[in-house]
Amino acid sequence: MGGEPLPADDVPVTDIARRVSPKLGQALRETKRDGLHYLVLDGTLIHTDRVAADRPYFSGKHRVHGMNIQVIASPDGTIVWTSGALPGKAHDLSAARIWGILRAFESVGIITLADKAYQGAEGPIRTPYKGKNKPESQKQANRAHARLRGPGERANAQLKSWKILRKLRCSPSKAGHLCKAIAVLQNHRVAQAA
Repeated sequence: MGGEPLPADDVPVTDIARRVSPKLGQALRETKRDGLHYLVLDGTLIHTDRVAADRPYFSGKHRVHGMNIQVIASPDGTIVWTSGALPGKAHDLSAARIWGILRAFESVGIITLADKAYQGAEGPIRTPYKGKNKPESQKQANRAHARLRGPGERANAQLKSWKILRKLRCSPSKAGHLCKAIAVLQNHRVAQAA
């Protein structure tokens, strides 16, 4: 996904992200045009080296400081789009609403598989059934949902495989730009290998 060829080596990372990574609406329209039947939405936490005084960056779920990044991937794990960064305390559903992801999915009309963190999302978002003692039909539906979503969730693993994102040591506000640039580079790397 994305338009232009990769720029020269001396261009700052944030410029790569700005010039080459697609906007949300553009990325979703391209996937619809490419004939994809569904996408995978998942949030990830990029660890930072913030101190305890930076409470907004602390994720209670993960018990570390970090930045919340929303990632949209194709069913084969190709990164379609990454959001900007929000403080680690942001819930995935709130982050999706803040970035306008739910509205964008609804306007394009593409089905999106997400995990339980997105329950309550309106539009074409499909999440697994919640709760204990589910009937067998719901258990089977959850297994099928996980099988379809699994390869798409590999996109987050691909992002985090880049050493710079294992623990971010720069300003947390740069996390989103770095993820966008890495997504472009990762997709370029995959295209070169094919």
